[in-house]
Amino acid sequence: MINKLNLEDILFLDIETVPETPHFSDLDSIKQDLWELKSKYQRADISAEEFYERAGIWAEFGKIVCISVGYFKFQGTLRSFRVTSFSGDEHQILKDFKNLILSHFNQTKHLLCAHNGKEFDFPYIARRMIIHHIELPNKLNLFGKKPWEVPHLDTLELWKFGDYKNYTSLKLLTNVLGIPSPKDDIDGSEVGRVFYDENDLNRIVVYCEKDTIAVAQIFLRLRGDSILDASEIKHI
Repeated sequence: MINKLNLEDILFLDIETVPETPHFSDLDSIKQDLWELKSKYQRADISAEEFYERAGIWAEFGKIVCISVGYFKFQGTLRSFRVTSFSGDEHQILKDFKNLILSHFNQTKHLLCAHNGKEFDFPYIARRMIIHHIELPNKLNLFGKKPWEVPHLDTLELWKFGDYKNYTSLKLLTNVLGIPSPKDDIDGSEVGRVFYDENDLNRIVVYCEKDTIAVAQIFLRLRGDSILDASEIKHI
């Protein structure tokens, strides 16, 4: 049924997250104890301090440093995919992202799309908005919604075809579908280091935008459409 969706009604996105502080020792003692409890079953024999470099994947112990979005525009038979990013201060990132949704993607027909978005991107953004006292936009407020009312698309879910035990990374899926890989520089495990040690936010933005483009490319392939070429991608 995805072939019946209007591409211009979909906002594609990806987020990049890091631990909330550069080091485990920067947390207060209460948060350190809470992290030890939270990570207990994931880290096995690794200490809570060593494992802290992975804290960015939990919204309670991480923060968003970039949200990249992309959307299609058509002029007759000509199409373009426009990509932009919100980065830097998390509170401002969340406010800017919310404003984009409210001003351009707030109608019933509009959908959000990410890879593993239902398990990661969408709930992470919602949780961080609540932590920052930002009222959730309707597209992220799922309280009371029935499954078919949730305005989210997930390329990982689409690729599963009902096989819920299967996980396929964005890098693997782009490879098997013949899409240029977005992972030609850093990967998700290196974002915290690039942010805190190298202070290179622009490098993270570039990486995040490549992932957003990759999500759109996967969606096109799943529809049976031709993928984007470089001339159709516009960074704004």
